[in-house]
Amino acid sequence: MKVILLKDVKGTGKKGEMKEVSDGYARNFLFPKKMAVAADSTAVKELKEKNKSEEFKAQQEYDNAVLLGKEMEKVSIDIYTKAGEGGRLFGSITSKDIAEQLKKQKDIDVDKRKIVLEEPIRVLGSTKVEIKIHPKVTTNIRVDVKEKQ
Repeated sequence: MKVILLKDVKGTGKKGEMKEVSDGYARNFLFPKKMAVAADSTAVKELKEKNKSEEFKAQQEYDNAVLLGKEMEKVSIDIYTKAGEGGRLFGSITSKDIAEQLKKQKDIDVDKRKIVLEEPIRVLGSTKVEIKIHPKVTTNIRVDVKEKQ
């Protein structure tokens, strides 16, 4: 019997997939627990429409991420902090600090987990910081660390 899975079913398949399962498994387990529906023509049509709309949304998100990435290439933020001799900072600049300054200075809301720093910034000067906007789109911004007067 062909069924369309409504939830992930361990050992059978993922949500939204059409699978061939035994009649008893479908009637006695999947249907009563609302894990699947029979794959008749209307259910198949709904599945195709849903997949089309999800693909369209994913493409729109990707396009928006590419546009945002191009805008963010030009972004530069200034962070003022205390520094000691030789330009060494007291403390360090973390991804959280960068996210807060992006929000404050440029009104761009970025999750701190999307900011890729190998290690926190500990010296004065300019640094390129990578930001993952989308799984397929990354961009760089310039962070200028300056001494607080």
